[in-house]
Amino acid sequence: MTTIAPLPDGPYDIEFFFDTGCPFAWMTSRWIHQVIDAKGIKVGWRFISLKFINENNENVSESYKQATGAGLRFHRICAAARERFGNEAVGNLYSGYGNAFWYRTLDGDFGEKMASAAAGVDVAAIIAGTGLPADLIDAADDDSWDTLIRAESDEAFARTGDDVGTPIITWGEGGNSMFGPVISSLPDEETALKYYDALRVVVDFTGFSELKRTKRPQLDLPLLQ
Repeated sequence: MTTIAPLPDGPYDIEFFFDTGCPFAWMTSRWIHQVIDAKGIKVGWRFISLKFINENNENVSESYKQATGAGLRFHRICAAARERFGNEAVGNLYSGYGNAFWYRTLDGDFGEKMASAAAGVDVAAIIAGTGLPADLIDAADDDSWDTLIRAESDEAFARTGDDVGTPIITWGEGGNSMFGPVISSLPDEETALKYYDALRVVVDFTGFSELKRTKRPQLDLPLLQ
């Protein structure tokens, strides 16, 4: 049984758990937007915090901790926006953040790039660009939202089991949940739709758990080149 409240404006064809600092979640979300545009599916946006996931990980660099901290601050803004304006506001904010974050070229290792990219995002401009009120930015410093964000993060793993990453997608109302798909680049529109339909067949079979390969192309994101 779910431990979190249903999303407003539902039901949804899928629920998509994301962290703004996960490149795989971002790329998969862009594919999902291709499907939204072509098929009109409804997507509920939920939070999964890399800050909370890695809070006991001693191998995480200080720069990466800064990056995930920035992601948590933006999650708080998204949580406040969802309460006041509904689920669609979260999707719009996530799109605005990702477009400002991933498509730049920076020096350094992965953690340093992520921290620099996060520091360079103009969150106030993103909020303005979505047509939402400027005072939403105040939520970034309001840790009262962390209870909700942590609960959704925990729920994501409750649905899939441990030892997976982001994104996590729940397919259908009360349907199966899976980590991924992990994709390195966007398909063309025809392939995007075929891919979605094929995945629905796979994930709707309750006996399915995993397909995987660790060899993959480089992510098609300038920040990670």
